[in-house]
Amino acid sequence: MIKINCIGYPRIGPKRELKNALEKYWKSEISESDLLKCATELKKNNWQTQKDNGVDYICSNDFSFYDQVLDTICLVGSIPERYKHKDDKVSFKTYFAMARGSQTKDLDVPALEMTKWFDTNYHYLVPEFSKNQK
Repeated sequence: MIKINCIGYPRIGPKRELKNALEKYWKSEISESDLLKCATELKKNNWQTQKDNGVDYICSNDFSFYDQVLDTICLVGSIPERYKHKDDKVSFKTYFAMARGSQTKDLDVPALEMTKWFDTNYHYLVPEFSKNQK
């Protein structure tokens, strides 16, 4: 018997809901709670769509607000010191500062460097490592 597996599903939403929510969040038009609610709904709908279409093994943890490499940077704690991250939990403020840069009175930093994924048009954020990084 053949089984169907999906190792990654588009996260942006059928009507670009994630892109629109992110842009509103960055303009302070919606709250962090609203952004999280949008993500929860997108994930739920994506899983349901796959289930409804006969996918036997539905991948989890394939969602990202910005970039899977950035998510891994946060997961392993490889956050450059210039972003002034102190807690175990990475805030959206820190996460998006690494993704887009931040020019506020509290934090004035550039984004992490981006590079191409092999020879594709997809770009990802490049991790930075330091000598005594923990």
